[in-house]
Amino acid sequence: MKYVLVTGGVVSGLGKGVTASSIGVLLKACGLRVTSIKIDPYLNTDAGTMSPFEHGEVFVLDDGGEVDLDLGNYERFLDIKLTRDNNITTGKIYQSVLDKERRGDYLGKTVQVVPHITDAIQEWIERVAKVPVDGEEGPADVCVIELGGTIGDIESMPFIEALGQFSYRVGPGNFCLVHVSLVPVLNVVGEQKTKPTQHSVRGLRGLGLTPNILACRSAKPLEENVKEKLSQFCHVPVSNIVTLHDVSNIWHIPLLLKEQRAHEALIKVLQLQGFAKEPVLDEWTRRAETCDTLQDPVRIAMVGKYTGLSDSYLSVLKALLHASVAWRRKLVVDWVASTDLEETTKIEAPEVHKKAWDLLMAADGILVPGGFGDRGVQGKILAAKYARENKVPYLGICLGMQIAVIEFARSVLNLPNANSTEFEPDTKTPCVIFMPEGSKTHMGATMRLGSRRTYFQVASCTSAELYGGASYVDERHRHRYEVNPDMVPEFEKAGLAFVGKDETGKRMEIIELPAHPYFVGVQFHPEFKSRPGKPSALFLGLVAASCKQLGTLLRNPVNYTKIVPRHIPSNGSVPKPYPNGNGILKKLTKNLANGNYHGNGNGVHA
Repeated sequence: MKYVLVTGGVVSGLGKGVTASSIGVLLKACGLRVTSIKIDPYLNTDAGTMSPFEHGEVFVLDDGGEVDLDLGNYERFLDIKLTRDNNITTGKIYQSVLDKERRGDYLGKTVQVVPHITDAIQEWIERVAKVPVDGEEGPADVCVIELGGTIGDIESMPFIEALGQFSYRVGPGNFCLVHVSLVPVLNVVGEQKTKPTQHSVRGLRGLGLTPNILACRSAKPLEENVKEKLSQFCHVPVSNIVTLHDVSNIWHIPLLLKEQRAHEALIKVLQLQGFAKEPVLDEWTRRAETCDTLQDPVRIAMVGKYTGLSDSYLSVLKALLHASVAWRRKLVVDWVASTDLEETTKIEAPEVHKKAWDLLMAADGILVPGGFGDRGVQGKILAAKYARENKVPYLGICLGMQIAVIEFARSVLNLPNANSTEFEPDTKTPCVIFMPEGSKTHMGATMRLGSRRTYFQVASCTSAELYGGASYVDERHRHRYEVNPDMVPEFEKAGLAFVGKDETGKRMEIIELPAHPYFVGVQFHPEFKSRPGKPSALFLGLVAASCKQLGTLLRNPVNYTKIVPRHIPSNGSVPKPYPNGNGILKKLTKNLANGNYHGNGNGVHA
């Protein structure tokens, strides 16, 4: 097993996660199998109880693990399925060591940070690195490890010590350290300054780790004299210094690494010359270039309460991007704070209220993502009401589905007091209720989490057709409230279709309004399984409907029951998967090239 460690210096937020993911893409393009581990030095056991304002979104894995959002980057970039153990936290390590101490595993020894904590970290890395995550048998060839935080942080010290010991244990040729650092330009001076990176590397070396490769973040490519200076003071060859300058979209990062021959440096340090081939990133290049050249916009109003921090909805944004690029449209996201739509804002800040409603009404489609708590809920209900009444394409995810049900009960069933017990515990009309197996005293990992199966109740419904006519679909969940099954018959009689349910038939998973162009609510989170080459079916449906092209998509659906998306030929012959595993983007491009959609005047261009 070979290991690549990615660390960060100078400041946080340099993009270590994207860098680690891009390194994985590059190595995978060289024919190597890759897995990933993220180390978060905080004391939380996992990210489940952390506010999105604190740490961005909580990413959910198939096994129900609530993990750091960078694992979402790994899954999307590498098209792999990780486990909760691929996210190491200080809390998990200390908990495992304390459990051993309570069992007496240390035979009476004094339990200390060194060697017990550091040994536990190393053992965890070696164990998890061997777990296959790409659907193939046996361990991967390379494990990319990202150390969260910034070099010098107190909470990172046990991990730094452990990784220093680990690099010595696995030996030369099996360990490569990539240090991501900042090379700023001061406006007064106008030149790229190397001193922050010099100090960062000096601190890293003082802690027992020596970088093999420097990945320098900057606004523009590094000048040659700057590279030579960094090489001299950081003891890194010029050929091992790469620039990660600002780009139009993050899909260019693996291409930047390839252009600067970073794979050669990685292969040389890891002694993989006889195994790795020249990287092939043709599809990746096409996707990055396509994203840059799109011009016809599709406007999606994102109605939520964390609109001030885009990382709170990172996977939703990525899923929208995947779908819009596949549909050859330039994504424009209009952030609408749900509280701004409410009547109280109209009284207190009428200009803010008007601006929010103007954005909502100008959108081609509306998306209400998941969330917790009652703040902004009335605004989300108003957004769902507007979408339903004005035939605007709507996708509600988790809470976004629940508020659509509440709105339907209030407006169509004429139940003005309808609500969720999450927001009004004593409501007389509980449309949404607390799940019986949930816990009201413990917050962490007590929700319905991970991959669960949803069975389609109607074969001809829009959702089933978007999933390629599948009879069921496996998607990831994260919720503790659900639609009240006792009220379902009343809803269905009034025209709200519950087209997806769990295996018991008692949990409502998907709602639709059959008479609406596209009104879909789902209890699960389809964004977590969306990939650049394999967009989520429901996001693809939202974008297509927002472009008034849903009919075209439904005539050419994607079969999501297989790992590889499949093209459905117009002649009705048996579908065959693309040989390279290419997704809907290539399918649409192929149809466009054949003239299937050319000249329809609906904004689909080759």
